[in-house]
Amino acid sequence: MADSAGTTNIWPNYSAQNVQSAARKPAKDLGKDQFLQILVTQLKNQDPMQPMQDKDFIAQMAQFSALEQTMNMATQLTALRQSAGMAAGLIGKTVGWQETTSSGETVSRSGVVESIIRRDGVQYVKVGSAEVKIDEVLSISDTPSTGSVTSGGGGTPNE
Repeated sequence: MADSAGTTNIWPNYSAQNVQSAARKPAKDLGKDQFLQILVTQLKNQDPMQPMQDKDFIAQMAQFSALEQTMNMATQLTALRQSAGMAAGLIGKTVGWQETTSSGETVSRSGVVESIIRRDGVQYVKVGSAEVKIDEVLSISDTPSTGSVTSGGGGTPNE
């Protein structure tokens, strides 16, 4: 048993590379964790002769709670906007959007939505041969009951 093979198991989330790469990423937004860290630091470093008043502490905790609820609401709105059920309601509707041509000119386009496509987490409406990101749709209206395509339908410029 002189030959014993040793193995080194490192949990992938705690490898030196992962820890270093996480430490290098600057925080883009102040979130609830950073807000809580600021509050705890403030409490640790307060003047013992003039401690934080109860009303100040309660006001900051209310701000923290409001921040958390706003973040939750933003997450839910994003999920709702990207839901297939919401996008499916666009099928058969006339949508309008703006496009930049190869010459740099901005033109308005419109047409009837034929289908919804989801690619790489982004939803597109299919209008004729054009695929338009849902975020770029500027107008939505009922399609005339005659079934005819309005001027500029199928991805052609409106005149």
